[in-house]
Amino acid sequence: MITGNLRLVVIVFILFLFLLIVYLLRKRKLSTKFAIVWFLAIMVMLLTVLLPDVMKYIANLIGFELLSNMLLCIFIAILLFITLALTIMVSSNKRRITLLIEEVSILKKELEDKK
Repeated sequence: MITGNLRLVVIVFILFLFLLIVYLLRKRKLSTKFAIVWFLAIMVMLLTVLLPDVMKYIANLIGFELLSNMLLCIFIAILLFITLALTIMVSSNKRRITLLIEEVSILKKELEDKK
């Protein structure tokens, strides 16, 4: 079971993480789709701290022997989702950069031909 002090520390950490995500959203340093994923992770952490018995029941229902195993599995899945989304964004940006390079080269050539 979680002690009172540990519960308080985790709740303060969750609150800090929540405020950090909101700040990054307002400064447009974090996209909305990733913020949703982080808010999901925050909700799981909050449920685990506030309702540990319910989360243990869900873990047992799914087939996990320990709550920590289920949480680890959930967070690994979230990290894999973030990695996949970032990979998609990098691939998309690579295609866009290649297209821009081609367009700039064509414009440079046209400009040189006019001179």
